[in-house]
Amino acid sequence: MDDRYTDEASGFERERVRRVTSLIDRRLAELSRQLGDVKEQVVEIRKHFWDDVTINLDHMDDVIETHTTLKQQAELLAERERTHMHAKRQYDKLRRLRLSPYFGRIDFREDGSDETLAVYLGIGSLVDEESGGEFLIYDWRAPISSLYYDYGPGPASYETPAGLIRGEMELKRQFVFRNGELQYWFDTGETIGDEILREVLGQGADATMKNIVATIQRDQNRMIRHDAGRMLIVSGPAGSGKTSAALQRVAYLLYKHRETLSADQVVLFSPNPLFNRYISTVLPELGEENMQQTTLQEYLEHRLSRVFRVESPFDQLEDVLTARDGDPAHEARQQGIRFKASADFLRLIEGYKRHLERQGLVFRALKLKGRTLVSAQAMSERFYGDTRTAKLAPRLDSLAEWLLEELRTEVTKLRDEPWVEEEAEMLSPEDMQKVYRRLEKELRQRKGAFNERLREAELMKELVLSRHLKRLQARVKRLRFLDLPATYRRLYEQPDEAAGWLAAGGAEAPELPERWKEICEQTAAALERGDLPYEDAMPYLYLQELIEGFRVNMRTRYVLVDEAQDYAPIHFAFLKKLFPRARMTVLGDPNQAIHAFSPGTGFEPLVGLYGPADTETIAFNRTYRSTLPIVRFTSAMLPDGDRIVPFNRDGELPMVKGAATSEQLHAMIAETLREWSRQGVSTIAVICKTLRESREAYAALSPLAGVPLRLITPDDAAFEPGVTILPSYLAKGIEFDAVIVYDASRDVYGKEDERKLLYTVCTRAMHRLHVYYKGEPSPLLPRREELLRS
Repeated sequence: MDDRYTDEASGFERERVRRVTSLIDRRLAELSRQLGDVKEQVVEIRKHFWDDVTINLDHMDDVIETHTTLKQQAELLAERERTHMHAKRQYDKLRRLRLSPYFGRIDFREDGSDETLAVYLGIGSLVDEESGGEFLIYDWRAPISSLYYDYGPGPASYETPAGLIRGEMELKRQFVFRNGELQYWFDTGETIGDEILREVLGQGADATMKNIVATIQRDQNRMIRHDAGRMLIVSGPAGSGKTSAALQRVAYLLYKHRETLSADQVVLFSPNPLFNRYISTVLPELGEENMQQTTLQEYLEHRLSRVFRVESPFDQLEDVLTARDGDPAHEARQQGIRFKASADFLRLIEGYKRHLERQGLVFRALKLKGRTLVSAQAMSERFYGDTRTAKLAPRLDSLAEWLLEELRTEVTKLRDEPWVEEEAEMLSPEDMQKVYRRLEKELRQRKGAFNERLREAELMKELVLSRHLKRLQARVKRLRFLDLPATYRRLYEQPDEAAGWLAAGGAEAPELPERWKEICEQTAAALERGDLPYEDAMPYLYLQELIEGFRVNMRTRYVLVDEAQDYAPIHFAFLKKLFPRARMTVLGDPNQAIHAFSPGTGFEPLVGLYGPADTETIAFNRTYRSTLPIVRFTSAMLPDGDRIVPFNRDGELPMVKGAATSEQLHAMIAETLREWSRQGVSTIAVICKTLRESREAYAALSPLAGVPLRLITPDDAAFEPGVTILPSYLAKGIEFDAVIVYDASRDVYGKEDERKLLYTVCTRAMHRLHVYYKGEPSPLLPRREELLRS
């Protein structure tokens, strides 16, 4: 404890901690008993759920009574399970509060009042009902709690549903607890004292992300509590807390709108499944259920995997990063990737859709046992002969209705086909029972002569044809008569028409890539094989929705997109249409744009998605993840690196070491791994450029390192402490105590367009960074004089 604190203040704070923890302990004991009682009731109800239930189907009163009893039992069970779940959430929250009841205190006097309110902030609220409902702890998300994050002592104000409250902050105090014990506290004139930040940031990385409620900064608090407009854009350098603040933002929104918003109405699009697991504990730690988490690739697979083998963004990156320089096919694909991600290609798709309104849709003939029931030509003539509207979706619906009628007529004509009789003879006993019941019913209703054997054969054929008709009708209702893959492929089979479609889509100065014809040949060949390149996945889906009508999600209220610099304009245009009621939060850093299609020029184009009046932009410029020496090193790699403000946390200087051979390189890295493991470094990453290089590094280092190594691939969904070897793109959004850059040589990172990739790799390090290279170092690494200037 600091000497400047009086015994009186120290005694008061410690006595208050004892009062709070005593109340928490009593509540925990009560909830523990309640949980036990309710669990026993649930077990008992489940155990005897079906006891004494007998149903006499001949007496309707018994059936109704039994149904009523079962319904009452089910409702009672559901109510007890809800009670148990609610009590369990309260119990878990109190257990977390017991470890660290609160982290801050502010004394605030509202203008016009003589009374000063002492507000203690924690991850949840705590009220002492025995003392007349006194708030012992305020939830960090309460309106008044924003004072703690936004102000030091002096004039202050905060927003409430009733309006702005002004007053004077007379005291700001910060606390540090460990395992329920108050370690120390201090008064500060800052928003969040550097002493607290330095201690938190100096801790080791974990297998999961930590919540940051005790160290939220003013700009982060602004982002967390922002709740106006349709679009919030947050940009900031690596380690600036964008993702952490976004998760606290979700917790805040769930708290603020707790009567109308649930966790399953919030969706996060994250960079990879590994990242989903990494952030999975933050919301539960704050007492909230996890939101829906997915990746764009998972969504694309869900929608398209029945039609294509959909390339993943990681496979696309592998192809781009491992391609040979000077390869014409590679250059054509690079141009194609960039063009298909552009706003111009989105306009080309829209222009192509207008063309399809007049001609060009490809249809599939409806066939049964090799016989064409309705030809593709007949569908096309019917579709383009419908002039009531130019819109595609209603015309397709009208065509589907016509096809359903045509199929009934055409299938009926097949009753005398030999295969119908053959299938009728193979009907199962269950099917024959249906035929006999139908025959008996007709016998009761008919008068006069009746050939039972002939009618039985007819009914058997009807059953066979009815099943085939239902399958065909199901295809029609799902619009399977439309050949979308072939329709999309036609876009590339007519390369000379693209400029016209661009103009029709609204492009001001239509310009196609230099290698457009090669791009078209490559793409058409892939589609013919059933492969859908990643750069074509969203355009294909976008065109499909333009043709068939957009499938929308009206339930989702908030959408968050992390690593937004790796999304193209067409991705955001699609998400806007998919979630028409949702507000969107996008987070990213243009300096970490590692995909071939990433423009890396900022998020200004996103302002047009909902318009300036409905868009708010917040820029973070301070980074907290890495030590000061590491930030100086990584910032020097960027042209605008001087804009990044490091947090003043000292640490080891990054090491750049060269090796003459692969053997020497592996020996040096293995020695570093052994040394760091002996020192107890918790999370160590050996980050390679590609998955191919990661496999090579794993094979070479495994017999040398003397410590367990784990190779991470795109299929892995868990991140664990220890030594991890992984490709650059899977490290996005994750931090490690120590990072080894496997080979930062000129041969590996020699091109200017790889600068951001190398920067991203290096910024994963919190405390230690070693950069190795074989032969010549990458020209993208900072020179000594650049570091001295920084």
